[in-house]
Amino acid sequence: MTGSRPPRDRGEAEEPEATFGRYSTRTGIDGLDDDRALELAGRLTDLSLDLGRREGLERTVKLIEELQTRDLSPDRAAVSHYFLGNAWGNLRSLSGRNPHDWEQPELEHEVYHHRVALLGAGVEGLEQRRVCQILTNLGNTMSQVGRSVEAVEYWDRALTELPNFSMARGARGYHLSYYARYLHDPGHEALMLKFAHADVEEALSPVGRRLLEGRSHEAFESTKTYIEGYLSTEYLLADPEVEGFTLGDSEEEIEYRRWCLDNRLFLNPLNDLGPYPVAAVDVLVLPTIVTNHEEGPSGPSILGLYNQLKQEFVSARYLYYEGTRPQYTHFSDKDVRLYDTFDHPAYSLAVEKTKISFRMAYSILDKVAFFLNGYLGLGVPDAKVYFRTIWYEDQKKARGLAPAFREAENWPLRGLFWVSKDLFENEPGFRDALEPDARELKEIRHALEHRYLKLHEVFWPGPGDDYGGASPQAIAALKDSLAVSRYRRDFEAKALRLLKLVRASLIYLCLAVHREEEKRSNERDPKQEVPMMRAHFFEDVRKLS
Repeated sequence: MTGSRPPRDRGEAEEPEATFGRYSTRTGIDGLDDDRALELAGRLTDLSLDLGRREGLERTVKLIEELQTRDLSPDRAAVSHYFLGNAWGNLRSLSGRNPHDWEQPELEHEVYHHRVALLGAGVEGLEQRRVCQILTNLGNTMSQVGRSVEAVEYWDRALTELPNFSMARGARGYHLSYYARYLHDPGHEALMLKFAHADVEEALSPVGRRLLEGRSHEAFESTKTYIEGYLSTEYLLADPEVEGFTLGDSEEEIEYRRWCLDNRLFLNPLNDLGPYPVAAVDVLVLPTIVTNHEEGPSGPSILGLYNQLKQEFVSARYLYYEGTRPQYTHFSDKDVRLYDTFDHPAYSLAVEKTKISFRMAYSILDKVAFFLNGYLGLGVPDAKVYFRTIWYEDQKKARGLAPAFREAENWPLRGLFWVSKDLFENEPGFRDALEPDARELKEIRHALEHRYLKLHEVFWPGPGDDYGGASPQAIAALKDSLAVSRYRRDFEAKALRLLKLVRASLIYLCLAVHREEEKRSNERDPKQEVPMMRAHFFEDVRKLS
């Protein structure tokens, strides 16, 4: 983890134990202004880890939580969440917990606070290096729990901020090498390892190495050695074959596929390497599956369900694309008489396309749970299958993980489990989510399905609109009390994030099945005969609009 320690003051010329004692025995932050309180928290966090003192970190958490009761400026609030995330991360390091355990309470706090640190106006007041530290830490923790797709995006954002930030570049290469090993396409694996090698090699260059922290170079060197032993020198030195692939037959199709590449929305792990044309196809499919149809769903059933999940995703993706690029009034909207409600409402076919896209994308997550229930034979009644709860015995968090997951050594499956922690459910044990916007996303989905979501154009002053100084009675009469109101642009941003989350989930699901099939193959009696059925791809000409 990248550190949080500011420059030393004269007080830290004393022995670390003495400094720790002086800092950790403070009963509060009375008498300290915001900056001094943050300085204290940052130093106590790092000192506690250096000395292995858990009580110091617990004290840090309380001090920062006390500080957050103040009316902090946005940039100081962001720093406080960054330090709080680091404190929880250090508590995780000292917990003695197995890093492969599925449940990691300290890590949940760490991810949540680092995410909050990046929200809002506060992040704009942070130094570039600190933003890169937050992004790199998030990438590292996401990858640790199996969310490799999202981890890569965090490291990429750090390198966009500071291209020479070696900790992010080396971490990206190190973790890409693990991501690659879960791919069941040898060509994809080799290309991803090639990109990983370039990253760790640059991080270990004379310039890059000077910017590394701790013993990170050891992990990067190990990765470099592994890849050089796996791939030929000739392949590593050659230019990667990622360009020169067609993006379509028309300008419209090329523009759409370029947008998908730029937003990393293809169901193709190679899209995580960048917006390269080689990734401009939704090529991800399940590996060969061996099933016992007398005990569970047949192979065609599993393949058919994954087909449906893919089709729903790519349809939601295109509906979103169309809905966010209206160029004219569609003929279906002409002569549809609507009243102007004076709050700059957004009405059009395009708006409804983005709403449908959101609904479709959100619903895919519960269908992923339905897939797992059938494929893994969990035995959860269909009416109780939800993505947020399926992981637990009797779908109750207090009962602990279900046996199928408790000891499972399946990194992408664990990634799906941690994706589920981004969602809010109004049930005991599921109200705390890693995603700061989780409750709002749930509210939007509920409004779309059961109530009334009203989108407003940018001219809308917001929910506090006084309608030009109107009387309270007039405001009450004009305000839409039945609607869940959101700015159209904000809703579109949330819908895009949801599409990215669902895309990542479908990739994790495919890789998890690949890992499970490897495990089943290793456990199967080698003398057992396995009947094979050849699967043919569904031809594009049969997909009539």
